Amino acid sequence: MPNEPRAGARHGAAALCALIGLAAGPVPAQEPLSAIDWLSRSVATVPPPAPAAIAEPRVTRGAVPVEVAVTPLDGPSPDAAGLLPARRTGLPQDLWGMGRTTEIANRIAIAPTGTLPALQSLLSTLLLAEADAPADSGGKGLLLLARVDKLLAMGALEGAETLLDASGKGGAEVFRRQFDIALLTGTEDTACEVMQKSPDLAPTFPARIFCLARSGDWNAAALTLRTAQALGFVDDQQDALLSRFLDPDLYEEDGPLPPPTHVTPLIWRLMEAIGEPLPTQSLPIAFAHAELRDTAGWKGQIEAAERLARVGALEPNLLLGLYTERQAAASGGVWERVRAFQTLDTALTAGDAVTVAQALPEIWTLMAEAELEVPFARLVAERLAALPLSSAAAELAFRIALLDPDRAGALPPYRPEDATGRFLLALSEGRAAEAASVDGLSRAIAQAFRAPVLSETTATLLDQNRRGEAILQAISEITGGLQGNPAAVTEGLSLLRKLGLEQVARRTGLELLLLERRG
Repeated sequence: MPNEPRAGARHGAAALCALIGLAAGPVPAQEPLSAIDWLSRSVATVPPPAPAAIAEPRVTRGAVPVEVAVTPLDGPSPDAAGLLPARRTGLPQDLWGMGRTTEIANRIAIAPTGTLPALQSLLSTLLLAEADAPADSGGKGLLLLARVDKLLAMGALEGAETLLDASGKGGAEVFRRQFDIALLTGTEDTACEVMQKSPDLAPTFPARIFCLARSGDWNAAALTLRTAQALGFVDDQQDALLSRFLDPDLYEEDGPLPPPTHVTPLIWRLMEAIGEPLPTQSLPIAFAHAELRDTAGWKGQIEAAERLARVGALEPNLLLGLYTERQAAASGGVWERVRAFQTLDTALTAGDAVTVAQALPEIWTLMAEAELEVPFARLVAERLAALPLSSAAAELAFRIALLDPDRAGALPPYRPEDATGRFLLALSEGRAAEAASVDGLSRAIAQAFRAPVLSETTATLLDQNRRGEAILQAISEITGGLQGNPAAVTEGLSLLRKLGLEQVARRTGLELLLLERRG
């Protein structure tokens, strides 16, 4: 088969054509400051420039930056591309205001991920939003690549790929990302076709060899590897891996290769092809997508789906499908969640309120331990609200409903009697300013709704109309507040409200109180 290594690959005249795209050498390309370190070196590039430091907001409030930016007028900038129009996001078209592209890109690069689900969703919306390019962008696509790299780091491969397509930008740096996405999602044949038809991409030897083998031209792949060996264009680790990929029969008596020191999507796929797959749990979250393919086992698919759903990179319904696909094969770990979820799902489908009340505490505990409370809430909150539950189960269903962003304020009829529950209800209804606080965290949250407080830095960002950067600042402040800084929580929530993101502020406050997240 063309996608499996074939033994005994030999010289062939067709192999000479494989080298044509390599003769010209590297194609210079400017790498974005936010480039992630696991991107495959699928195309030849010059060394990236050193990342610039993030400066504090420039000049005084309301002043104009000293630099004068010049933007080409011969077409739309790729930095303005987006998937979500302003009318849908609620974000302004001039999102970046007076901001400078390099500073924005660096702020995006260091924005926290794996934070509260509401903030993770806000960050994703910001990255996918249509917005005017910064005045100094010059049509280079630096901000586009910074946004794509952040989406990749968040595991949002579909969003990253679609954003690249929407931008209309081509070139080596764009293809590097498209190639990695294809490797992780199982669509590499299409990417290889693009590579073979576009010699200007200057593919590296490992990528070229992989694609030649995928197309069935094993002779050309073998000759390309021998050329790379002779020219010193592959290191010892790449040489060993590619040699086994092309001619596995020669290494049947050898033991497994040592674990690679640096795993890229291309290396991961090559290791899989030689029968030595690498676990993805310890790799960047984008690699979890590779475990969703049909070639992975059911357990691996569930674990990958949970990991992606935890950070909002997978629709909960896909997790539901995996949880209910078949009966649990064993006990412990993921199987306990599968079994408990199936019990609850069956009872919900049957409208059996008694069994639901009995099953709900166990599955909630298991989901909380796995930090899957919000995906779980999105799957069951509406069905729970339709059942006449006992008081204890009704209270738990009420808290679950508060975590469902799709409920849009449509809570079950239960009304809490304890002070914490009353504060949560008031916060969800926009009455936090008048509600009685119950602890230091709730006081910090209430303060943002009662008397908002902005730091000098964020006030300056707002005065300079740098609202996109202000959102990134708010996300950083609140995430930092998870580690025990209530003032940062107040300032971050105040900033969200000042930006008109009232619903996001409420949802974030609810998650601060309902989820056990401490950084």
